[in-house]
Amino acid sequence: MLLIFIATCFLILLDQLSKNFIVRHFTLGESKEIITNFFSISSHRNRGAAWGILQDSRIFFLIITVLFIAVLSYYLFKQKETLNSFDKLTFALIYGGSIGNFIDRLTRHEVVDFLDFRIFGYDFPIFNLADCFICVGVVFLLFKIYREED
Repeated sequence: MLLIFIATCFLILLDQLSKNFIVRHFTLGESKEIITNFFSISSHRNRGAAWGILQDSRIFFLIITVLFIAVLSYYLFKQKETLNSFDKLTFALIYGGSIGNFIDRLTRHEVVDFLDFRIFGYDFPIFNLADCFICVGVVFLLFKIYREED
């Protein structure tokens, strides 16, 4: 459990430092192209969830996150003896991402997004490191579930 805690803290720190950098060094809406026609750093705010759905539902997301963290913690506590390193990384990613965006919603009343990709002409919604952590963690979790079914 200590490994999950340390990894989660590191991921939250990385997420919050990156968001603070954007807030301090970019004006809202400012964008700097890093890789032509592919990747930019763009200062954006989101008061909803992925792809901007459920805008202005801050309290809902705060409550859902607390409930989600409680359920996840209960599961981890019950399974702590059976978790391997891959499982611990998986849950640290999900915890770190969830808590990183929770901190934004709690303190800023919106989530700071800045990773802006244009993939094959599609302008992908702008996101942040916490979103990456959650997505990778969920993919790992799906892999874990699939592996356990065999």
